[in-house]
Amino acid sequence: MSPHTCAQALAAAQALGLARLDAQWLLLHAMGKPVEARAWLLAHDTDALDDAVAGRFESLAGRRAGGEPLAYIVGSKAFFGLNLQVDPRVLIPRPDTETLVNWSLEVLLSIPEPTVVEVLDLGTGSGAIALALAHSLKAQSRPARVTAVDASAGALAVAASNARHLQLDIGLIESNWFAQVGEHFHLIASNPPYVASADAHLAALTHEPLEALTAGADGLDDIRHIIEQATNHLFPGGWLLLEHGHDQAPQVRALLVRRGFTQVQSRLDLAGIERCSGGGWPG
Repeated sequence: MSPHTCAQALAAAQALGLARLDAQWLLLHAMGKPVEARAWLLAHDTDALDDAVAGRFESLAGRRAGGEPLAYIVGSKAFFGLNLQVDPRVLIPRPDTETLVNWSLEVLLSIPEPTVVEVLDLGTGSGAIALALAHSLKAQSRPARVTAVDASAGALAVAASNARHLQLDIGLIESNWFAQVGEHFHLIASNPPYVASADAHLAALTHEPLEALTAGADGLDDIRHIIEQATNHLFPGGWLLLEHGHDQAPQVRALLVRRGFTQVQSRLDLAGIERCSGGGWPG
């Protein structure tokens, strides 16, 4: 691939199989321009590329053509209005998870003031859920303490970097689920691993950390553990909200009911799929 202009570079990348939007984002990244500058590309499609930019773009396009996720290549992903740094130590935040954030905010903002709401994000990864909640609660001037937990030191390093970049104050604990957690919370939210270990879709996710994806033969091992242990860490009236797979809602609701949760229900994502389930703990 030897592009001479922006238009030729994009055409060459598309010939490799890249979507046009991906190619545009990578070309802007190679130029050091923000993704919002797509209009600039359209207005300068006949501009010549210097050799350094062309070389960077060729390398980036080759990585994308090889299946590497776009977010890892450019090092960031937008989530709930925040720009998060991501790398292969963490899962890439998905838009579906915004369903969990919205439901969490609904629960937290219903708690009477002046209570300082205590929030726990289990398996935080990049910090997406914890930081989205911290940012939204701060914007609403709602006093809150947000704690993020992950068993991976690498993931916590990414979350800590995002917190610094966004100037948000969250607590970070390295822990296998609740093992190092001693406090009680008004809300526990989690997007845990929920893919079955033999799921055929895993073949397409080889760039993301496997331990953050799979959870036993039916994908529910971690969800079972969280539901069993969460009751030891919820205030009476607190809520546990869980993201899960597209077909797991009935099983997750049954697990919650069996453990003694009330008001058990599920919420739909933007595609109309039951993406999250949760319930209140009567205490």
